[in-house]
Amino acid sequence: MEDELKAPAGANPDLSVTARCTNCKSNHLTKDYERGELVCDNCGLVLEDAMIDQGPEWRAFDAEQGEKRTRTGAPSTLTIHDKGLSTEIGWKNRDPYGKSIPTRNRAQLYRLRKWQRRIRVSNATERNLAFALAQLDRIASGMNLPRNVRETAAMIYRKAVNRNLIRGRSIEGVVAASLYGSCRQCNVPRTLDEIASKSSIGRKEIGRTYRFMTRELRLKLLPTRPQDYIQRFCSELKLKGEVQNKANDILKEATERELTSGRGPTGVAAAAIYIASVQCGERRTQREVAEVAGVTEVTIRNRYKELTDKLGLRVML
Repeated sequence: MEDELKAPAGANPDLSVTARCTNCKSNHLTKDYERGELVCDNCGLVLEDAMIDQGPEWRAFDAEQGEKRTRTGAPSTLTIHDKGLSTEIGWKNRDPYGKSIPTRNRAQLYRLRKWQRRIRVSNATERNLAFALAQLDRIASGMNLPRNVRETAAMIYRKAVNRNLIRGRSIEGVVAASLYGSCRQCNVPRTLDEIASKSSIGRKEIGRTYRFMTRELRLKLLPTRPQDYIQRFCSELKLKGEVQNKANDILKEATERELTSGRGPTGVAAAAIYIASVQCGERRTQREVAEVAGVTEVTIRNRYKELTDKLGLRVML
């Protein structure tokens, strides 16, 4: 069995997957899995031999069969206090074969579950992590944040615990600040108001804690841009791609003329979307845009006047 060696989409061209032949400089390379060799199709030079097959030794013809034959568990994750490396006894009272456990053995299984739960959390730090990461998962689930944002937030919170930055601060406040920082780091911007609405901590406290953590942990985060909010706001307003492209063009020109500096990114993004929706014939009211963006109608009107006057935009209201 042979297949042509191709680089995955978005791969780094410097990686060995996109290696070239040392003899003829051709990049048409073939893996020979039977011999374990990497061969150049152009001149036949063997670039590598005795290659190790990293795949499984078993075959599966459907997802169910593959799940039965795999011998590894779930990957480790930072969103669980023990990184998911400890065992867990389920609550279904069934054995590994799916058969019901006899009644005479259920009391023993209950005691095993209880002690297993106690053993997983053995000290104050683990108790803190268990509670905090549960809060993190709850807030992230309410905001529909992707997995990479949760993992990054958990990593930031663990750093804060190791540096003893949570002393004198509420756990949920540090969790919310970690989530806000991870959203900015992963280019999935969320406003402080959005995070505050899903937690019991106020906007000011989250912002204060976030600034303290970025200073102590030396987090290098770039300021959010109005363009980062366009796609999400347009999606929530159910606007077409034409409006989104028009809003991006408006913001690009406004950025070139330095009209966005010193302005709140959400307010500028909301004004650009409002202008684009009117110009494209899919008008949304200022109130509708303001509710989605989390700003006031006055802010949209002020940014709207600045953009139309400075960019010379003609908007037929």
